[in-house]
Amino acid sequence: MRVPILPTLVVAAAIATMIALGIWQLGRMDEKAALIARAEQALQMSAEVDYPRSPDALDEVLYRRTSVDCARVDGITTVAGTSERGEKGVAQRATCRLGSGEIATIDLGFSRDPAPVSWDGGIVRGTIAPGGRIVASESIAGLEPLASPDPRDLPNNHLAYAGQWFFFALTALVIYVLALRRKATRARAD
Repeated sequence: MRVPILPTLVVAAAIATMIALGIWQLGRMDEKAALIARAEQALQMSAEVDYPRSPDALDEVLYRRTSVDCARVDGITTVAGTSERGEKGVAQRATCRLGSGEIATIDLGFSRDPAPVSWDGGIVRGTIAPGGRIVASESIAGLEPLASPDPRDLPNNHLAYAGQWFFFALTALVIYVLALRRKATRARAD
């Protein structure tokens, strides 16, 4: 029996790609573990940092304390949130224009009432959370404090993703070998 060249090349390329993606996920696992370790160290630092002016600088200040002056409130919405005591409800989230012109998202506090609160802005002290939002550490607009951002909440499921890619590669190989065997069996029967 002759092995078909083009289908074999296509399957080999697909398997090689899946293995490469699995290896890439293993690398991402190490990067994420380092990010979590750096974030846990940042939580222990008491000195405030300037709020980053660019998204590129955000990773360096995640989980650090900061303070900003919300010069103008562009809007307030609610999202699912957890209080400092672990209760579930809503987080009141403000979109602010800072005095320097940048826009910052600030989680003001916890409430059970989903209606947005009224707040005119001002100085906010808090922790820089993933996505660049600031979680206020002091009571604002009569709201309860939110749970502080915790780097242990960052998912590090890259090992599972790597395992999936390796499993997909093995599955593709097994299916292709079975298809070749079936074709060979049919050719011998004819």
